[in-house]
Amino acid sequence: MQFLDVKTDYAFKRVFGSASSKPILIAFLNAVLDYQGDQAIADLTIVDPYQIPLLQGMKDTYVDVKAILANGKHVIVEMQVLNVPGFEKRILHNAAKQYSTQLKRGENYTLLNPVIALTFTDFTLFEGDKEYISRFRLMERDRFIEYTDDVELIFVELPKFKKELEELQGIHDKWIFFLKNAGGLNYIPESLGSDPCIQEAFKQINEATMTPEELEIQFKRHDFIILQRGSLELAEEQGMKRGIEQGMQAALSRLIASGMSEADARKILGLNE
Repeated sequence: MQFLDVKTDYAFKRVFGSASSKPILIAFLNAVLDYQGDQAIADLTIVDPYQIPLLQGMKDTYVDVKAILANGKHVIVEMQVLNVPGFEKRILHNAAKQYSTQLKRGENYTLLNPVIALTFTDFTLFEGDKEYISRFRLMERDRFIEYTDDVELIFVELPKFKKELEELQGIHDKWIFFLKNAGGLNYIPESLGSDPCIQEAFKQINEATMTPEELEIQFKRHDFIILQRGSLELAEEQGMKRGIEQGMQAALSRLIASGMSEADARKILGLNE
């Protein structure tokens, strides 16, 4: 068996954003958000279920699924594969927009429902922090008094999730492992397939069940992401090179300005003519 990479838009939408995805999305959100007991999601409505023709022209490096829970809370689930400029601001903008556009003219602010922006990144977002999941709310800076939990930003950094199959503990770990690794598997691990919703999610991305047209869409999207990632890495490498050159030139100028001969300054910095 071969499975699609869930981190690409077509596979992500197919698993979590189609009209038949409701049971999968409910189980996924309950696991990742750790909703249990009275907090557990019983029902939800998927906003704008995906349509295959609409994905054919997509040029973005992210995809999202929007849902409204039975209690009125709005959830935006997003997969971001590349760390592009303005990414953090776009997440905040989309959450704020989802919150503010709930009201019609003249309606009372008490009708506003909370919004959760759950974002998965295929890159490291918070350098120097080992935790792979981060939650943000509005709080007082020094005394940590919570202002409101109406807008919550949750980030899951997939590269920081290092657990192997034998190390998975609980349904939370299993879903994160599925999201990160499903595209590289050629069978359904018993520890994952024992959960009916995860098993159904694997069926949704089984290449054997797809038409040639559907596979072509997926492969084109995968190639697009690879090319975009390569372009960003090249730009970063070139930027670092230019930065080093500019830094060395500035250091050379400072040494010469201090009275040192240009030849001696170049020798100290290891620069040739």
